[in-house]
Amino acid sequence: MHCPFCSSFDDKVVDSRLSKEGETIRRRRECLKCKRRFTTYERIEENLPMLVKKDGRREPFDRQKIFSGLTKACEKRPVSIDQLESVVTRIEKAIQERGVNEVESRIVGEEVMRQLHILDQVAYVRFASVYREFKDVNQFMSELKNLLNDSGQEKKGGRVSPPLKK
Repeated sequence: MHCPFCSSFDDKVVDSRLSKEGETIRRRRECLKCKRRFTTYERIEENLPMLVKKDGRREPFDRQKIFSGLTKACEKRPVSIDQLESVVTRIEKAIQERGVNEVESRIVGEEVMRQLHILDQVAYVRFASVYREFKDVNQFMSELKNLLNDSGQEKKGGRVSPPLKK
């Protein structure tokens, strides 16, 4: 591991902790050259399916892209980085459990929206407006009305968004 500050390869692990889900190990490291500290995360690399984009292109599943999209949607919202990491982990697990070689990016996007709907409704609307490419205010208002209807039904013990379909 090279130091992000001075690029030295000499460091020592100061602290290691297992994540809440037990999926990653967080390591606090100290560079032996410049004495600065940095954090690394370790996770088992699993074979994830290829994503099939709308235009038919295929690209590898990228956990960081999902995290980046969630971060933008949750900007200035009371959502912690740990919560976002948990969401990404749940999405990643759901995709792995499908046991397929390819998955449509649409399915991943819908799962991101489902998770955001549960986590933070403002972030959900932000993400939906970009993901669903709202063309005008009417589409935006329609989504807000659906969100309000969903919230009302959930309070009455009604429906909750279904999980990722197999």
